[in-house]
Amino acid sequence: MNRSTETASVSVLSGLDTGRAHRIYRHLHAHPELSMREHATADFVAAELDDLGVENFRCGGTGVVGVVRNGDGPVVAFRADTDGLPIAEDTGLEYASTATGELDDGTTVPVMHGCGHDTHVTSLLSAARALVSRTDVWSGTLVLVFQPGEEVAAGARAMVDDGLWERAPRPEVVLGQHVMPLPTGTVALSHGVAMAMADALRVTVYGKQSHGSRPQSSIDPIVLGAHMITRLQTIVSRELDPRSPAVVTSGTFHAGLKENIIPDRAEFTLNIRAFDPEVRERVLSAVHRIVSGEAAVSGAPEPLVERVYSFPRCHNDPDQAARVESALRTELGTENVSVAEPVMGSEDFGHLADAIGVPSVFWMFGGFDPAPGEEAPVNHSPYFAPDMESTLATGTRAAVAGVLAYLGTA
Repeated sequence: MNRSTETASVSVLSGLDTGRAHRIYRHLHAHPELSMREHATADFVAAELDDLGVENFRCGGTGVVGVVRNGDGPVVAFRADTDGLPIAEDTGLEYASTATGELDDGTTVPVMHGCGHDTHVTSLLSAARALVSRTDVWSGTLVLVFQPGEEVAAGARAMVDDGLWERAPRPEVVLGQHVMPLPTGTVALSHGVAMAMADALRVTVYGKQSHGSRPQSSIDPIVLGAHMITRLQTIVSRELDPRSPAVVTSGTFHAGLKENIIPDRAEFTLNIRAFDPEVRERVLSAVHRIVSGEAAVSGAPEPLVERVYSFPRCHNDPDQAARVESALRTELGTENVSVAEPVMGSEDFGHLADAIGVPSVFWMFGGFDPAPGEEAPVNHSPYFAPDMESTLATGTRAAVAGVLAYLGTA
């Protein structure tokens, strides 16, 4: 399968319909949906695949899978995530989102494609359209995975549990990409660990309620929770080898309803990240030990620690990463492709390949060209607005090159 992608990629991309890609992107950007509630997005993607004549089916609730069969050859899967975020967009774009969505607790929130998943979907649809138009330069089967719920680490698992790899051809490799605040036209990928594993925990601290003037009659869960959070910050600095990176962040803390009432409980959340599975388990164990210990010395009941979500590893098979890197350098230019260090961000992409024991490759592509002295907005920012034309060109070219690294015949 060591096939040259240069001629095939040029042939495929020469007929790319950029106008259609821009219309798709504007629509998706203006109509984001929250994780695992991407119903209209799924309908839209399925309609695009129908227009292409690509067989498709729903999977994992709001996921969509397309299968492009083109003769004998390998099977390659390519994933694009589809969900938006609960963010109020402040980009000033004419096609900015004004959409709202409902959280699990019933709260209505603004919704934005603040992580660029709209660029991922558009790039994959554009790549698929280009490949379907030039079946003479490639051979094999391409599985298009439009995955919901990446932001909550639910979508990849939901699709696998719904029989993704029993209903679609089993791939030899799973590919994926993500837009980042890098220069347009550039790509970065890792060999080995690409992104961190992550866990979110909710800790409920129980105390004893009392009037604010009678602290001696209380067990104050706010003070107790504050001590827990402070002590948790010593896990990385005092319990781990400095050469083993990890992050422990407390992002929320909620307690009480009135200033002169010591409440009976407090709640805080934790976000934990690590590259190494053993480090991950050591941090998680330390969290349980510390919150339990702090409660015990305060005479408080045992706290409740609940897992909110868990992101799997995102690991690039070194041999396959080298293969894709070569194809990307051919397509985008050697100077525009770099080998990157792993990042502390997380993805559930890896579960798609790990579930069936096949390799995967995940890379980052650029979406911004800020003026000198300016910084590009980061993912999850209300100002996150990739440059449409150049970003989609980069994402589509990278997707085609990655696919043709396996399926190209030229």
